Amino acid sequence: MQDTRRICKPPVTDGEAFLLGNGEIMDTIETVTAMQAYADRQRSAGKTISFVPTMGYFHEGHLNLMREGRKRGDCLAISIYVNPTQFGPQEDLARYPRDLERDRRMAESVGVDVLFYPPDREMYPEHYSTYVNVEKVTENLCGLSRPGHFRGVATICCKLFNMVKPHVAIFGKKDFQQLTVIRRMVQDLNMDLRIEAMATTREADGLAMSSRNVYLSPEERAAALCLSRSLQMAQALKDRGELETSRILAATSDFIAGHPHTRIDYIKICDTQTMMDVETLERESVLALAVYVGKTRLIDNHVFGEPLDI
Repeated sequence: MQDTRRICKPPVTDGEAFLLGNGEIMDTIETVTAMQAYADRQRSAGKTISFVPTMGYFHEGHLNLMREGRKRGDCLAISIYVNPTQFGPQEDLARYPRDLERDRRMAESVGVDVLFYPPDREMYPEHYSTYVNVEKVTENLCGLSRPGHFRGVATICCKLFNMVKPHVAIFGKKDFQQLTVIRRMVQDLNMDLRIEAMATTREADGLAMSSRNVYLSPEERAAALCLSRSLQMAQALKDRGELETSRILAATSDFIAGHPHTRIDYIKICDTQTMMDVETLERESVLALAVYVGKTRLIDNHVFGEPLDI
């Protein structure tokens, strides 16, 4: 595709417009009708829309997704929406980190064309009663420990796809089960878009980047490194010929439990297509972790055989 960056103007916005470093304008749109009208105009003009859905409080991992989206589309759209339906009653919805002005500056720095920033009343208006349930691949891992979570994830992504109307949407592999759920939904519902996945972005010491990392105290931050190091341990065991998942899981569980401030939610090895537990590494499998470090729940994963850049 030719370099058509920033050609999807003139800007159309019902929010505010923000000047980018190159003199172009990043639109901010806050209503569904305006977002859909914007998308329709780009599609009618033959432009390709790439999309990165987020909950904001950006880090380098988010920016890498946007940079990839910049390459894959004539127009790059992102959304910031902290979706209440994917949080349980005892989870951190109210304290989830938010900083819109910071996020705007970061989005501008990588050439985002439009920021979709809807309020709750736009996403879940009065009498809202329709949800998307993806079965089977949601029945393990976070689907067990966070009931209703993936109903909220699938519902909001389905809605966002209908609002932004992208040709391609970019997701990170850090939440591997979420990626699998979205792919399953898109295929099963015959949605006219591609889902592209990007490797997990990590800190220099290996910790997977997450908006929730800001919750960690210095001592907890040091302890959190046990997640990525346990992935290295598991891959090393496989490289030495270990194929029994029970032995790999026992070793990684003991390693993580031996660090202070940690409490294991789950450590499992699953088939990458079904997300069901496997007993041996005879087909493509993913080691998925969810661990509380202090009060902060962190996730990480590794698909055996894929590069592990830690």
